[in-house]
Amino acid sequence: MKEFLLNLIAISVVLFISNCSKLPKQPVKEIQSVDGEKLVRQLWSDFKRNNREVFENWIADGFQSIHEDGARGGEEEIKLLMNLNLGEYTLDNFKTTQNRNVVIVTYTVSALETIEGKVLPTAPAERLSVFKKIDNDWKWIAHANLNPMNK
Repeated sequence: MKEFLLNLIAISVVLFISNCSKLPKQPVKEIQSVDGEKLVRQLWSDFKRNNREVFENWIADGFQSIHEDGARGGEEEIKLLMNLNLGEYTLDNFKTTQNRNVVIVTYTVSALETIEGKVLPTAPAERLSVFKKIDNDWKWIAHANLNPMNK
């Protein structure tokens, strides 16, 4: 199952990036480099706040995530986050790439977390978050959680 999810995520990222290159060319605006690690750390800090308005502010139109139990759109992700019980966590092993107004961040998370009543393992697990600059804000547009849920 884990190998299937990894392959699905890899294919999705490749398709997303290849489709971005087919978009009509727009005048190039100067986009400043952003610290992807800082975006992820703020996102996780906001997860602990468990506030719907904060989640709605983060999530971009067209948001999509993948978890072991399937894909979610923005509203479904907010519902999941509202049911997230997040304890202490450690974020590590950041890798960030930026292409104009899109930032892709991979990282590991070890956390005490329960999602929809299912306890997730605490061992470090890979995550991927994608952010897009919309107007003057960085919005969360995609996420992959590769931490398997305990049955």
